[in-house]
Amino acid sequence: MSGLDKILEHISREARDEADRIIAEAREDSERLLSSGKAEADSMAQAIARQSETDVAAAVKRIQSTSQLKEKRIILQAKQEQIEGVFENALSDLKALDDQAYFDVIRKMIVRYATKEEGTIRFSAKDLSRLPEDLAETAKENRLEISKEAADIAGGFILTYGDIEENCSFEVLIETSREALQDMVGQLLFG
Repeated sequence: MSGLDKILEHISREARDEADRIIAEAREDSERLLSSGKAEADSMAQAIARQSETDVAAAVKRIQSTSQLKEKRIILQAKQEQIEGVFENALSDLKALDDQAYFDVIRKMIVRYATKEEGTIRFSAKDLSRLPEDLAETAKENRLEISKEAADIAGGFILTYGDIEENCSFEVLIETSREALQDMVGQLLFG
């Protein structure tokens, strides 16, 4: 082998060794980068999974909360409808009383709502046509004169003292007492 061949072989061997070393380093760097990238990807995947679990839990909680609110609203509405039904039934029951029972209620109302002043009492046209004779005595005892003019009400009466009217119709009395009675009726119906 000549000197030139030896030099070329030596250069070739050194180039192969250098290339092998560079390739080995590149493989090591590649494996390190791949390992580091895989670890980073795993870490990111775990973080995303944790965040997804948190997001899903929060979404489930919001949905449950919304569902509970809707359920409470529906139950409240149903309760209010039942309470309203009680008031409507009470009004219907008052109007449907036989004459004796109806005017017994009217007498008690006169005693309760009449003041010490002189005034007039007006009834509906229906009530005026069926007033019992002894009701005039109750009115008189409470310083009230029965008006021949009918009031535009379904039941009950209207007291008038000069320019002041007190509407004691069943509808108005139930409506003005509704707030106080609503809680009581709710307690009776729903405990």
